[in-house]
Amino acid sequence: MLDPLRVPDALWSDNAVRAALDRRDVGALFRQISRLTGASQTRIGAAVGLEQGYVSRIMAGRKVTSIDVLERIADGCRMPDKARMALGLAPHQRICPHDMASPVRRGKSDPPVNRSWRDDVGAAVQLWEGDVNRRNVIRRVAFSSAAYTLPALRWLTAPAPQAVAQPGRRVVGQPDVDTIREMTATYRRLDNQYGGGHARDAVVRYLHRDIRPLLTDGRYSPATGRHLLSAVAELTQLAGWQAYDMGDHGVAQQYLNRALDLARAAGDAGLGAEILAAMSHQATYLGHLATGVDLARSAGQTAHRAGLAALTAEAFVMQAHAYASAHDEKACTDALHRAERILDRADRSSDPQWLGYFDEAYLSAKFGHCFAALGKPVQAERFAARSLRMDERYVRGKAFNLALLARTQVQRGEVERACVIGSEALALTTRLRSARAARYLRDLQSQLTPHRHQPVVRRFVDRVDATLGSAVDAYNSPRA
Repeated sequence: MLDPLRVPDALWSDNAVRAALDRRDVGALFRQISRLTGASQTRIGAAVGLEQGYVSRIMAGRKVTSIDVLERIADGCRMPDKARMALGLAPHQRICPHDMASPVRRGKSDPPVNRSWRDDVGAAVQLWEGDVNRRNVIRRVAFSSAAYTLPALRWLTAPAPQAVAQPGRRVVGQPDVDTIREMTATYRRLDNQYGGGHARDAVVRYLHRDIRPLLTDGRYSPATGRHLLSAVAELTQLAGWQAYDMGDHGVAQQYLNRALDLARAAGDAGLGAEILAAMSHQATYLGHLATGVDLARSAGQTAHRAGLAALTAEAFVMQAHAYASAHDEKACTDALHRAERILDRADRSSDPQWLGYFDEAYLSAKFGHCFAALGKPVQAERFAARSLRMDERYVRGKAFNLALLARTQVQRGEVERACVIGSEALALTTRLRSARAARYLRDLQSQLTPHRHQPVVRRFVDRVDATLGSAVDAYNSPRA
């Protein structure tokens, strides 16, 4: 299993590390960290909030000049002040005016678990405002698996939610809630068709300019208040998912945390389970596999209490993916079997609208990813092919599934077929603003590198570079 990156204090006294800092040579710094700690590119990227592919290009010589990216790297590596100053950054005095600037706060105790719904609304409003105004205090935060601990703990241990009611100036009723739900469905459809980068800014502006006044100045009854918070939690989760899709992992984490708090305040257990599953998805993607398993377990327990069998099955699939990534075949297959058994007995007639994506094609894709990670290409190919019997509106999902099928072909030695399928995935990815879709193609490109002497492979690799080169760098750099 991949553990979080731990940089020993003594490393910052290493002569080669000090020389790299003085030259502001981040590539050399990463190479020294890898040499001295044994950390992989994936682990380094997860610590500093950058995609593995971008870390690879930095280590290969790409210069880093953005202060935002340098700040992320310094924070993620837990640089002491002397090292920060050598890199050209100010000493690290972490100021958190709104209790959201960093998931790990120093010198202050964590907020109490039993916080009010108004506290949760206030934290969400501050996040939206900071995001709309592009404040560095929001964007500088790197992903940390520890930052999911407190929201998950609040979710699992907090008492029954308080009544959500307010005597504001503007009457808020069910039509307002229905409008938010409709807008969320529209933005979700755009996300699936065009990727997280297509409409995320619009979602954040809508949260800040249209929804914030409803929450802070509205007048609503307890029943309407619960429905309002639930609807807002769902849209906040979508904004986090879009940031995750774009490689903005620290931003995504903050949104998912706020969404979980709002769902808890609304008493919406089903949505809370879905948000915990999204957190697990991100943690596993970034290589925080133990955290991915823990969050998936919490999602499964919550979904079971909520009576959502399909979501319980999804939580087992999330566990399986983390186990597969850790090469724990027995735990993975056990979780997949449990997911199958639960889904076979599931009555999906009462599933919420946002769970519609979890169908046979989605399940097959997850099975395929698990078997591919376990090095079982025959099984992986079977499920990857099945995953393509899908709703064509999920363009990003189809790009993922095609890339998965191409990966299985490489594993089976069918490199020409892998290039043909990879070209289909590339054609779809050019329609998307999705760092994840680009990463799948970059990973496929790397897997094909040993076969580059073959003309078909060389043409495909060059086509990926020509098509995605600048776009991928834009997705995975300052805001990654």
